[in-house]
Amino acid sequence: MKEKKIPDEFDFENVSVECGLDENLRNIKNILGNTSDLLISPITICGVRAAVVCFEGMVSGLSTAHMVVRPLMGISIPDCTGEKLFAHIRDNMILSVDTAVKDIYGDIIRMLMSGFAAVFVDTQPRAICCGIQGYDKRGVEEPSSEGNIRGSHEGFVETVRTNMSLVRRRMKTPLLRFELFPISPRSNTDVIVCYMSDRVPAAMVRSIKKKLKSIELETILGSGYVEPFLAGRKPSVFSGLSITERPDVMCAKLLEGRVGIMIEGTPFAIIVPAMFTEHFQTLDDYNFRPFYAVFLRYIRYTAFFLSVFFPGIYVAAALFHPEMFNSRLLLNLAAAQESAPLNLMWEALITLIFYEIIREAGVRLPQSVGGAVSIVGGLIIGDAAVSAGIISNPMLLICAISVTASFVIPSLDQQVTIFRIAAVIIGGLSGLFGIALLSAFMLANICAAENYGLPVMAPISPFSRKAMGDVAVRLGFRRMGKRGFTVEKLNGADMETAAERELEREDDE
Repeated sequence: MKEKKIPDEFDFENVSVECGLDENLRNIKNILGNTSDLLISPITICGVRAAVVCFEGMVSGLSTAHMVVRPLMGISIPDCTGEKLFAHIRDNMILSVDTAVKDIYGDIIRMLMSGFAAVFVDTQPRAICCGIQGYDKRGVEEPSSEGNIRGSHEGFVETVRTNMSLVRRRMKTPLLRFELFPISPRSNTDVIVCYMSDRVPAAMVRSIKKKLKSIELETILGSGYVEPFLAGRKPSVFSGLSITERPDVMCAKLLEGRVGIMIEGTPFAIIVPAMFTEHFQTLDDYNFRPFYAVFLRYIRYTAFFLSVFFPGIYVAAALFHPEMFNSRLLLNLAAAQESAPLNLMWEALITLIFYEIIREAGVRLPQSVGGAVSIVGGLIIGDAAVSAGIISNPMLLICAISVTASFVIPSLDQQVTIFRIAAVIIGGLSGLFGIALLSAFMLANICAAENYGLPVMAPISPFSRKAMGDVAVRLGFRRMGKRGFTVEKLNGADMETAAERELEREDDE
């Protein structure tokens, strides 16, 4: 048989496997450029030539020997041919629980790169792929970005199959669906779309899958690569998506009718769609007594206000509305400001930007050095700046309170940082009138945002009285369990219609 020519690295996606073993092995080597980590083990079974192909470091060597090579060498078939041998391996042997027969080079290559071993048999134009993954991976550890006191201490890892099992352990229902497929033409990154089949509109699932499969980025190295393709079409500072590192949070969102997206190589899952009020909820709210959970929730609301507006309000009041301070406080502030050479607005900007520099240095440096950066930046340099009269004590205190308050809601850190600096600039130029305009702009931006028919500001706008039982307060489980809440029941939410419109728009494009 004439050998099919494979002209370049992309044509193999739809090229069928050859019948001859030598041609197949030669084509595999050509496609992969004879890469050093490709392992090919020729064997002879009952007089028929075969080969086991895998990638070094992607499979377990011990499992390959015991689960694949040894059973194959023990086969005994009278008058064996390639067709009989292939049929015997496919129908009568379990080399792995995860086994598939593939006849396209592109499918085989993707499975090899996902930790499978491929068994080729001479004269057979297909291969048996066995899942014997053995690549190194991080163990399940406590989430780094979503700490809690009484909840689970398991967090997602970089391997999507492990993440899938973490969700399945908590949701033992046949209605839970996982759909795994590759995205990105070069990296073929595995992505899992996770949802409850009875709570999510089918059109929404189809739209999300279509958007993911249409991503044309050369590689996907994190959840941030995918978020822009799933966010709403209207530009907004506040996203209609949320990110979680916790499988228990993912399960709670799935029960509310959301869709979860887990990506190979990142421990952060994407939840579609999301609401703004969820940034102020934590898992511990549902482990504590309701009265204490309500107290903590309003602490977070207060912290959000302080983190965004406190420095801006202080600058606006001191420059344009000094009558807001009582006489003693005003004299103290004036005395502290007298020695500072800069305008209050510039003081605040320098302090906040200096903090961002310190934080960025602490994040990027090794952990052993990061603590020293915080000490040097926060204590030594800060104290020296106050002693030198560059920054006044009240301004340093107010900025410190604002920055500390932002730690309470880490999921909104990006938006808080930008709006805090904007509040200082606007407050320093136009006083409290400018702060009021900024507040109106921020509210309008949140209220205008939506994703898949769910308003980001729901259930506050549009108002849903029943759903406010988990926003304004935290009801007890006896009352919450009777509601059967899903986000599609919120006022103003029309997820099925929005998903159908998205599908029509994508078809037109």
